[in-house]
This record gives sequence, structure tokens and C-alpha cells, in this order.
Amino acid sequence: MARHKVEICGVNTANIEVLTNEQQIQLFKEYQKGDLSAKEKLINGNLKLVLSILKGFNNRTDNMDDLFQVGCIGLIKAIDNFDLSHEVRFSTYAVPMILGEVKRYLRDNNSIRIARSIKDTAYKSLKIKEQLINENDQEPTPAMIAQRLGISEFEVSNALNALKETISMHEPIYNDGGDVIYLADQLSNEEGVYDLETKIALREALDKIKDKEKYILIQRYMIGKTQMELASEIGISQAQISRLEKSGLANIKKMIK
Repeated sequence: MARHKVEICGVNTANIEVLTNEQQIQLFKEYQKGDLSAKEKLINGNLKLVLSILKGFNNRTDNMDDLFQVGCIGLIKAIDNFDLSHEVRFSTYAVPMILGEVKRYLRDNNSIRIARSIKDTAYKSLKIKEQLINENDQEPTPAMIAQRLGISEFEVSNALNALKETISMHEPIYNDGGDVIYLADQLSNEEGVYDLETKIALREALDKIKDKEKYILIQRYMIGKTQMELASEIGISQAQISRLEKSGLANIKKMIK
């Protein structure tokens, strides 16, 4: 049966080569010794990785050719900076690099921008929300936040909705035959990418904090559970969950500075 053909930037996606992990390791060794043809093979052998990531963005731009080129820039940066000594799969390292380039491009070229006043209202609402959680041990409604701020419930809901990401954080974005990579695993920092050293330090720090703090952070930021859900599951108040979460984050910050 013929494979479905899609043309992006003149590339027939049905004929893209996919490299095995062993092939990639060998090519990286050759490239790092100065063989530029090995770099070209690495680029061509990872174009499907770029395309896999772009699937999550196909509703956010009319020109996938441009986005594909941007993703390839991220791929090339990942190839140039990849370090074999860390013994991680190239895809694990490359995905945040590619995502960073794509998200920066979309951010800089997005014709729909959130007004500064709406952003300010959103952040004020989040601050009041946290205060109300600490005061009442429960999730406040938009009406409660609006009353505290002295604005309408619509303004609060509209502002908070404006901050929401359009792509699910738990959407699988790539599977190279090993572990599935989810978007939540690749959350970017202010520059769009976490470097490998920071990721390693973060994993080590998670292993050093208290078990309950570690569990709460994983459930909150990887699984996506709310403080209320965790409070019900563990059998403590939401305020206690909030304190443990803050404590865990503070301890991790100290260890990875």
C-alpha cells in the first residue's frame, strides 16, 4: 500500500528516513569528529520528529511551511549542542529545543495579542485566588474573586481564560519507540528551553525533597491534579496542600540555584 504523501517545504513526508538510536549515536560521533555529511543525515533522519511536534500547532498558523522551517532551526540547534556523554536519547533533548523555536515564532508573529490590561487583571485574579484559598481552604469562584477586586465576574473569567494555553499539556507529542514524550514534560522557561544540566539538577532535587512534597509536585505539575483533588485524596486540607507545594518548590529552588 502506498504511503500518504504530504509536501512540506518540498519534502515528501512519506519518504522521510527514521534513524534508530544506534544509528544516531554513530552519526553524532562522526559529526563531532568533523564529518558534515553526518550532520545532514542527522537532520534528514529527524524530520519526522519535527513534524510530530508540529501536529500540536496546526490550528495556530496558516503557513505550516514556515513553521516547519522554524522547527528545523530548532532541530539543527539541538544537533549542534547535543552531548553524547549524558546518555539521553536525542529526541528527549531535541523536543524542547524545537518547541522553543516554534513557540517563540508563534509568539512573535501572533496577530492576536492579549491586551496588557487583561493580563494585569488575570494576575491580580490569581493573587486573590491564592489568598482566598489560604483563607477558606477551598477553591474560590470567579464571583468571589470579582467581589474582592471590585470588578465584574465576566472580567475575571475573561482574564483567566485569556491565559489558558490552547494545547493540552498532557497531549503526547512524540514516541520514538521508547517512552512517550508529553508536552507537560517539556514546559519551557522564559527563554523557551531548559538546558540539559537544569533538567538533571531538577530530577536530582526531586529525589532529595520529602516524599509528600515530591508526590504533590508530580501530581500537580505532571499529572495536572488540582489542590482540591489532592486534598481529598490525601486526607488533608487544601491549605496544607498549598503549603507543602510551596515548600517543595522552595526547596527545589535552593538546590538548583
